[in-house]
Order: sequence, then C-alpha cells, then structure tokens
Amino acid sequence: MKIQEFISSLPQSVITGEDISIPDKVVRKLFTLVNLNKTDIFYDLGCGSNNTVLIAAREFKAKRSVGVEIKKAIAIKARKKIASINNAEIINDDIRNASISDATVILLWFTDPKIVQQMTKRFDKDLKDGVRILTIWSPPTLMLPSSTQFPFFICQKPFKYAKSLKEQIEAIYGNPCIDFTASWLLAEKYIDELGVVPGQYRRFVNILQSMILWINAWNSGVTCENEIPTPVQAYIGILKTFFNIDLSDMIVRMEKTNDKSTN
Repeated sequence: MKIQEFISSLPQSVITGEDISIPDKVVRKLFTLVNLNKTDIFYDLGCGSNNTVLIAAREFKAKRSVGVEIKKAIAIKARKKIASINNAEIINDDIRNASISDATVILLWFTDPKIVQQMTKRFDKDLKDGVRILTIWSPPTLMLPSSTQFPFFICQKPFKYAKSLKEQIEAIYGNPCIDFTASWLLAEKYIDELGVVPGQYRRFVNILQSMILWINAWNSGVTCENEIPTPVQAYIGILKTFFNIDLSDMIVRMEKTNDKSTN
C-alpha cells in the first residue's frame, strides 16, 4: 500500500482533523509556556473540539477567549461548552477571514502550507507588536521562535525570519541539518508530549513519523546524510513488510527533485 493509499484509507474525520483534539494537560502546558493571563485576548484558530477556549477563559482568566471554527456543526458543539462563560465565544468563520487584530495570544495548529503562509501574512499585517503565536511541531513558515520547548514554539511580534530552512533549523536545534537519529528523537518527543498515541501503537507511530520527517528533510535538502542511511532503509522495509505501508514512492520523488536541483 502506497502512503497515499494508506492516508486515503483513514476515516475522513481523522484526515480533516475533526476528531483530533489537544489533550487538556497539553493545553495547560502551552498556556503556561506562553504565560497566558488576565490581560490577554486569546484566539484558537481552528478550535475544533478542543477545550482550549474553555481553559483559557476559566482557568487562566484570559480577558477574552475566542475560538474560530469553519465547520458550523463543530462550532455549535463548541459553543455549548462555553455557554455559561462571559469571557469566551466561538466564531463560525474561516480563519483567513475572521478578525484577529485584537489578539495578544494566538494558537495556530495547521499543516496545510498554503493556509500557514496566508496566516503568516495576516499576522505581519494585522497584529500588534508583542503578540505571541503558539504553534506545535514547527514555527509558521520561516519564523524564528522567541521560545522553544519542542514540539511547542512561541513566536513574538515583531517577527524575525530565517533566510532559509537550514538557517531556521540551526537557530532552533543548533545544527543546520537533520540526521536519522534526530528524526527519531524528534518524533519520539512529539509523541510523548502530545500523549495521544496508545502504548500499543507507540512504536509503529514513532517509526512512521520519524521516516516521514526524515524523508521530508531529504526532500528539502536539509538532511545531514548525502545518501539514504541504512536505518532509514531498514525501517522503510519494516513498514512495507509488516504493515503494508510503502514509502518508497516518496523516496523516488525526493531523488528526482534533488537531481533536478543539481542541473
């Protein structure tokens, strides 16, 4: 099964993110890291079924706590959670259109590069200096974080940008490239910090995520290795043999991309 077939076989609610939520303990950790307090106006862009808006308003006493959710049915469910809280609200809108100019803290957890790029432009244009952007897994585009506790990042306006992905990686991790070991450890830490993977699936998810991370780094030209290392070949083989997930087509595309870049 090719990786695209594997993804397409997943429930649509998982692919769209409808059934994926941030555990409350992670939400509290994020808010502690960003020092969310009673002077802040918090926005969760794409709040889904998370309790972020509720926790920001009730536990961290944010001046105002706002969730933006494009799907009407999910927005209605989210409103029920905060019905009795005066300083919280849910807006049913596209995050690319919703007004966010009064925000002081924003949580953005999107993987679509186009949406992230569009929102980064909005952040530069619409937000005031001092606003803190919370992200999970990576900073928006080439932003340089003001604070990092992987996989959580805080970027504060006025934003600073790296000139390249290598420069960003070096600023965050102290090394301009990612090798197999780093890919494995980053995937492992991400899984541990989010705490959403049941123990019996942890090894499988760690293998799959670390391989995709390394392959994406290879595609971007930021791996420390010049050739596909033996451990990567071995784990790709394990995924194909024992889990029927074939990542080899991704590697082929990477090699073609790299060949073109050298011409």
